[in-house]
Parts: sequence; C-alpha cells; structure tokens
Amino acid sequence: MTQEQWGALQAGLEKTLGQNNFKTWIKPLEFGGMDGSVAVIHVPTNFLGTYVSQNYGDLLLNKIAAINSDVRRIQFKVANGIQPQTRPRAAAEPAQSNGDSLVSAPLDRRFTFDTFVVGKPNELAHAAARRVAEGGPVTFNPLFLYGGVGLGKTHLMHAIAWELTQRNPHLSVLYLSAEQFMYRFVQALRDRRMMDFKELFRSVDVLMVDDVQFIAGKDSTQEEFFHTFNALVDQNKQIIISADRAPDEIKDLENRIRSRLQSGLVVDLHPTDYELRLGILQSKVGTQKAQYPDLEIDDGVLEFLAHRISTNVRVLEGALTRLFAFASLVGKPINLELTQDCLADVLRASDRKISIEEIQRKVADHYNIRLSDIIGPKRLRAFARPRQVAMYLCKQMTSRSLPEIGRRFGGRDHTTVMHGVRRIEELRMQDGQMDEDLELLRRALEA
Repeated sequence: MTQEQWGALQAGLEKTLGQNNFKTWIKPLEFGGMDGSVAVIHVPTNFLGTYVSQNYGDLLLNKIAAINSDVRRIQFKVANGIQPQTRPRAAAEPAQSNGDSLVSAPLDRRFTFDTFVVGKPNELAHAAARRVAEGGPVTFNPLFLYGGVGLGKTHLMHAIAWELTQRNPHLSVLYLSAEQFMYRFVQALRDRRMMDFKELFRSVDVLMVDDVQFIAGKDSTQEEFFHTFNALVDQNKQIIISADRAPDEIKDLENRIRSRLQSGLVVDLHPTDYELRLGILQSKVGTQKAQYPDLEIDDGVLEFLAHRISTNVRVLEGALTRLFAFASLVGKPINLELTQDCLADVLRASDRKISIEEIQRKVADHYNIRLSDIIGPKRLRAFARPRQVAMYLCKQMTSRSLPEIGRRFGGRDHTTVMHGVRRIEELRMQDGQMDEDLELLRRALEA
C-alpha cells in the first residue's frame, strides 16, 4: 500500500466515523510501510495505539486488506519503537502473534486467578474455570458462566485466557464479545468475505464469547454462531461462554443454540454474600495502601462497607478507591465518620427499600400468574407455592413483621406466613430448581 492509498483510506474513514472521531483517533496515525504480510502503523502515544487497536482495529484491517489482499494483520508502533498493540489473534497479549486477521479483545492484566477472591457464591464457577484453564482433554464443552453485573464473569474469562496462553504460548485463543462477533459477521457479509470469516473463526483452539445474550433475536448472527459452535465442538476445541442469565432465560435465543449451550457445564455466579464482599475489600486494601502509604483505615470500616454495599463488586471496589482518594485529598484518617460523609450517595443508593407489593408483583410475573392469585384465598398448588415463595422473600428482604406480611397476603395469620417460610427453606435445601428461582428473583428485586 502506498502513502497515496493510505491518504485516500483516511479520507474515507473520516466520512465513516465522523469528523470528531476521525480527528481524535485516525488523523494522528501514519502509515509506516509493510513488513511482509504486516501493515505497520505509527502512533504518537501508547494510549492512542491501544485505543485505536481495540476500537477501530477490525475496521482498519478490513480497509487495508481491501487495498492489499496480502495484509493479514496490523502492527501499531509508537515513535520510540514500543509496540502498544499487535492486531492478530489477541491484541497485545501473550503468545498470540500468529499471522492471521483474527483480533481478540484486549485482556485486562488485573484479571487473573491470583486476584480473584473465592467465596461460597462463586467457588463452583472458579473451580470450573480453573479446570478449563489447565488445558488438556476437553471434559465439558461449552463452559457456560452466567450471573448479574459485577459478579466476576469477565474476570474469570480473562483469567482463563491468561492461564491458557501462559501454559501454551502457541495456543490460538480468541476472546471477544458477542457484539464483536456480530460486527465481524456483518463486515464479512458486506465485504463478501464470508469464506474467510468461516475459516478464521473455525481455526481457533479456544473460542471465548462474552455476553452471548446480545445475539438473541439476531437471526443471521445466531445461524452463523450455531455453525461455528458445531464446527469447533466437532474438532474437540474448547468453547467458553458468558451471559447475564442462564440459557433457558435468554429471550429470543434459538432453541437449537439454547440446547447446545446447555449441553456442557452451566455454572451460576451467585450474588456476593457478606463474607465474600469483606474478602474482596481486604484484598483491595493492599493496592490502595501502595498508592497512599501514609493512610491507615480504622477497624470496622471494611465490615461496614461489606454490610452496606451489596449491589455488586464493581460498586464495592469503586467505593474503596474513592474513599482512599478522598481521605488523601482532605488529609484525614479513614474512619467511619469520613466513610459515611465520602460515600453518602453510594450508601443511599444501596439502601433502596424493597416493598412487599414489589415482591408480590415480581413473583407473580415469574410464575406467570395474576397478582390477585398471590394475595387471594385459592389453595391450588399452582398458587400456593408462589405465595409461599413471596412470603419467604418478604421475610428475607424486608423489615416487616410476620403479622404485617400476613395482612398484606389477604389477611392471613402470622402462623401461615411462618409455615410458608419454613416450607420454602426446606424446599431450597432439597430442590435445586427452587434455589435457582429464589436467587433469580432476589437478583431481579435488587437490580
């Protein structure tokens, strides 16, 4: 590719991306020539190279390859020769420099198994991820990890990718989001390069797709994903998938894909409990003290935060970071009073009160019955069991007394509520489906 062709390519990108994006990210790039099948692009800073590689790498690669079909990947280099990103299989990550045009999302160096805090809510998911990361014979395929926001799905996905590539530098590991898969599929259709797309995606050793729920309802993308999935399974290649819910809860997902996703090991990352949240905070304090060595944190502060902030791990970690930064700026020690002042808005948001009526509506929707059937006198099993579930959740998630809960359920006696709560506690120990229903409802109510 000549400098003139590069200039024309940049002009075309200005129309595609808009003037602001072009001026910020594309205009500073300079074409540095060819190194075999690699197009070298010079960038002014490491940050800009990393950002462009992550957000526009595929687009640039397709445009350059349309001019010169011999180009298989892009290499970004800053002026001093440091290489911020290489665009083959996995951008700037270990051992993924094979010369084709598959591009992985960058891996976060913080997200390893060493930094993942294990507790009861996530111990099964962690063990399964560890097993897959060891490599060797495929024992369950796919591994499907699901759970709400901030519970550790992406952390485990990155940790698996890091471990696999460190154990076997020549392994072809492709990690990307479902949206990126869809984008590349649409690009291949538009550029009439579907055979290249199929060949590349089916040549990997490990395929990792994050947030697979985003392909639901996209018929053509689901079709190609299904065939890619089958081809890799037939070759005994490992597939790892994550989503925000279980396969059978993803609306508009094709039944054949749902069936395939359920054919391996499906693991739920449950909402964090107090012990896990406290462990996460304790693990992060060391990082903060390294940045603010003169700051000490009083006894009881971490316990207070673990009790009060139960939404998700990201909010919890963000609160701790903010707390240390605030204490450093105001020059005060980190005690309970400072914590309450600094995090007042976060603590208020975490104090959202869940009402009995909200629980009743959510349970009625979950079991596909009317709200009046939850509250009413009918004793049919189809109504009685959801009613007991709602009573149990009211006891667990509100501060209302048993007599008050009974009154909200059609004037029932408090002993009826007590019996219902005990029955659900028993069923939760005996019936895995009941345990899943309760966790799903709890997550929905806390969202």
